[in-house]
Amino acid sequence: MSQTVDRALSILPLLAEGPADLGQVADRLDVHKSTALRLLRTLHEHGLVYRQSDQRYRLGARLIALAQEAMENLDIREIAHPHLVRLNEQCGHTVHLAVYEESEVLYIDKVESRYPVRMYSRIGKPVAITVAAVAKLLLADLPEGERRALADKLDYPMYTSRSTPNAPAFLRELDKVREQGWATDLGGHEESINCVAAPIRGADGRVVAAMSVSAPNVVVTADELLTLLPLVRRTADAISGEYSGRTPVKDSQ
Repeated sequence: MSQTVDRALSILPLLAEGPADLGQVADRLDVHKSTALRLLRTLHEHGLVYRQSDQRYRLGARLIALAQEAMENLDIREIAHPHLVRLNEQCGHTVHLAVYEESEVLYIDKVESRYPVRMYSRIGKPVAITVAAVAKLLLADLPEGERRALADKLDYPMYTSRSTPNAPAFLRELDKVREQGWATDLGGHEESINCVAAPIRGADGRVVAAMSVSAPNVVVTADELLTLLPLVRRTADAISGEYSGRTPVKDSQ
């Protein structure tokens, strides 16, 4: 039975590459055509594959619907939270998780610093979109046209002398973030607060959330905080793997 299930499931990645005929399926599985046909018929009965008029098979609408339903029911906060807690335990600083929704970047989770000096960020509150490291990561992943349109309509308050002053500067920063795969806010929102952030990606490689570590410079300097970037990126990668289903659930190191 387990071999039958294994063979049937092996058909799905083949059809994900494009329609295939009975012979191609049998060759890929290294089985007789009659065995391949029996497996295809079973998958077809469940709507997981579809036989076209040219007698080739492709992935069925039911499989696509199941995948979409599974993605919609994934809770990135629930998956990420244990990783955020472990990161906080390792470094001691404030850890945030943020997402992009309806032209705003919102914090959806936060683990407080162990140090007496606390940040005033709140879950559900929009971030300073033109300077926050998590916002840069989320916006940098948008299609170019959408990035430019958003940049043109944003206001650019000068929170500090290091704030992003205008749309051209913001787009240059987003290009840099997109290329390097991480982001910082070094005194751009508050002179005394620094932040490093990394993206969390879904199965398609798109950025679905961003996480960050923030600390006041009375606790650590900006250079000291930047030494945590490899740890932050490993944590984000671990969350990405679990969220996308690429890796089994395990502790981030």
